[in-house]
Amino acid sequence: MCVNKLILGDNLEILKAMDSETVDLIYLDPPFFSNRNYEVIWGDEGEIRSFQDRWSGGIDQYIAWLKERVVEMHRLLKPTGSIFLHCDWHADAYIRVDILDRIFGQHKLINQIAWCYTSAANTKHRLPQKHDTIFWYAKEDNYTVNIDEIRIPYNTKTEANYKEGLKGSGTFYDGKIKSDEGILNEKGKVPEDWWSDIAIAARYPKNSPNNIGYPTQKPEALLERIIKCASNEVDLVLDPFVGGGTTVAVADKLKRKWIGIDQSVAAVKVTDLRLRRQHDIFSQPYELKLRKYDYNTVRNQDAFEFEAWIIKQFGGTPNITQRNDLGIDGKAAGGAPIQVKRSDSVPRDVIDRFLSAVQRYDKRLFEKNRAAGKPAGHIIAFSFGKGAVAEAARLKNKEGIIIDLKKVNDIIDYGSGPKVLITSKELEDYKYLLEASAESDSGIEFYSWDFDHNPEEGFKADIVIDKDGKQVKKFEPGEHSIAVEAVDREGLEGAGELTLKVKATE
Repeated sequence: MCVNKLILGDNLEILKAMDSETVDLIYLDPPFFSNRNYEVIWGDEGEIRSFQDRWSGGIDQYIAWLKERVVEMHRLLKPTGSIFLHCDWHADAYIRVDILDRIFGQHKLINQIAWCYTSAANTKHRLPQKHDTIFWYAKEDNYTVNIDEIRIPYNTKTEANYKEGLKGSGTFYDGKIKSDEGILNEKGKVPEDWWSDIAIAARYPKNSPNNIGYPTQKPEALLERIIKCASNEVDLVLDPFVGGGTTVAVADKLKRKWIGIDQSVAAVKVTDLRLRRQHDIFSQPYELKLRKYDYNTVRNQDAFEFEAWIIKQFGGTPNITQRNDLGIDGKAAGGAPIQVKRSDSVPRDVIDRFLSAVQRYDKRLFEKNRAAGKPAGHIIAFSFGKGAVAEAARLKNKEGIIIDLKKVNDIIDYGSGPKVLITSKELEDYKYLLEASAESDSGIEFYSWDFDHNPEEGFKADIVIDKDGKQVKKFEPGEHSIAVEAVDREGLEGAGELTLKVKATE
């Protein structure tokens, strides 16, 4: 049963459905109140709709939109939890006064962090605005904090700065700094509330594996500092605006549990690809929750995993033991037994055996449900044969026993991923044009490429976002396995593979 979740949907509705005081750390980087069209990054329907909602009433609408979400985040935080809210100068004053101070209280502000960076600027009438604000608020006074985990190692620059700052009150010797309070911590200095040592992610080279093509991507070093500072291993980290996925990718590396939410299909799928790219034998499993699920993935997953997963989707509790369970795989919210059949056209004899198991499982509950006209049990399958349907109807009409036959597509919405075709064309020696095409009723959102595909390791994207499905690339002589994935606007994916044989020239 996966704790880690990557969820496509409206974060407000998802947050409302989560249990109170279950989250240790929240980092959110909501869309800034910048009134610029570049704020629409992915360009899919979910993001555009959210953009329009935030802007319909100016700053008041934006603050109201964000505030109702932060109210839910405050409820979700454990007493030891913290929130880090990332914003810029357009709305930072409003966010602090009208949202965070009102919800958490002024005295719960731990730090107002300035993340300082440099980049090209062409301003003639004012100074370039080159910092973001990160508000750190705690829920209660006994919040988690690990200052020693984020100390900055001494180097020539920091030693010189410390030496300058300690003139008159301390000395510098033998590679260490001594003040009136003694030798400073050998692990390094504690970062102040202005961070100028972490470059913006836009500085990642285009071909860097850290660059996922997301224009407002935050660097992993920034999230590493926040997560190490305000959480411990196995703590739960939540990012309700997952964007390019930096928070959950770093949380996963740092052995934290995590939940990431976004209403953009592209954001969720790019994050999924990013997690798969860093996946190894030590990585934690996670659940990808889309509005629509891929039929083949659902149908072909491990039988026990499918049972537990579909029962949870139904709102029930799966049977963990899987032994001496009388064929009962879980129970519904009211306690009625559930049986799962990962098959089609379930026959009548399944009904007979299940009814017998239900009566033996809990005779009192069976009679209680029968008297109340409630289901005595539920069978979940992909489809049911005529015999099973007829027998369920007979039991209900003649004996007052309700066996609820629930098809999988009554519980979840599923479909088929795109069909993908990949071709190659030699342009010159060692240089090839690779083209991918895909078909989907909902339309294709983007393509991703794996130029050194290993089926045993799974798809590891070298190019995460390709809107056109075309790549020009040089290859060394030899045989190359190339894979491409197409993601449609429902978040479903399809894959194609190609073996490219490159001959050495004379």
